[in-house]
Amino acid sequence: MKEPVRLSKLMSERGLCSRREADACIEQGLVFVDGRRITELGTKVDPDCAIRLDTQARAQQAERVTILLHKPVGYVSGQPEPGYQPAVALIQPATRWREDPTARRFAREQLKGLAPAGRLDIDSTGLLVLTQDGRIARQLIGDDSDIDKEYLVRVEGRLDAQGLALLNHGLSLDGHRLRPAKVAWQNADQLRFVLREGRKRQIRRMCELVGLRVTGLKRVRTGRVRLGELPLGQWRYLRADESF
Repeated sequence: MKEPVRLSKLMSERGLCSRREADACIEQGLVFVDGRRITELGTKVDPDCAIRLDTQARAQQAERVTILLHKPVGYVSGQPEPGYQPAVALIQPATRWREDPTARRFAREQLKGLAPAGRLDIDSTGLLVLTQDGRIARQLIGDDSDIDKEYLVRVEGRLDAQGLALLNHGLSLDGHRLRPAKVAWQNADQLRFVLREGRKRQIRRMCELVGLRVTGLKRVRTGRVRLGELPLGQWRYLRADESF
C-alpha cells in the first residue's frame, strides 16, 4: 500500500493549484477527496485518490490573471532594490497595450499576489510573465518545469566552433553542470539561446566562460507564448487561447 501524502502537496503535483492556494481552498471547504469534503489542513490522503475542486474554487481560479510585460532595462523582475523599481510597478491602466486583444477589465485587485514567474535581469529586456495563478507559476518555475525560453543576445568577442559547442552543452555554473541548451548565430553579432533553466545571470556568465561579452539581451519567447509586437514598457493579459 502506498504511503499517504499531504493533500496540498498532491494537489500541487497534479497541477490543480499551488500549495498555498490548496491550503486556502481546504480551509474554505472547497476540496473533495473521493467524494468527501476535506477541511483540515495537513490532511494526508492516498496518492491515487480522486480530487475535485468545488465550483467556487474553480471560479476563483478563473478570476486570477496572468500578465505579459515587455520589461525595459532598469526594472528588477522580483524584489525591489535601492534606486530601482520592480517591474510590477508598470502594471497600470496607462501602460496597457492599446491593442491588447482581450476584453478583460483592469482592476486593482489583480495586483494582489501578482508575482513574476521567473527572473529577467535588471539590464535585460523582453518578455516577463507575472501571474496570480499558482498553476502557471509552477509550470514555469517549478523544479520539474520543462518550459523553454528563447533569447536574442548581442555579444562582443570571438567565438570559435569549440566555444559554440560548449555553449550548447558542456558548461558548469556554481558547481552545477548546466542542462543542454540550443545556441546558434542569429546574425553577425547576435546569438539565439534556448534554455530550459534560469540560473542567475546565466546567459551572461555562460558567454563570459567562452570569452564573449554580452552587450544586449532580450527574451522573446516563453514556451509557446511570444513577445511579438508588444511595445517596450507595456503589458497585456494572457489570452484564453494561449498556453505555455
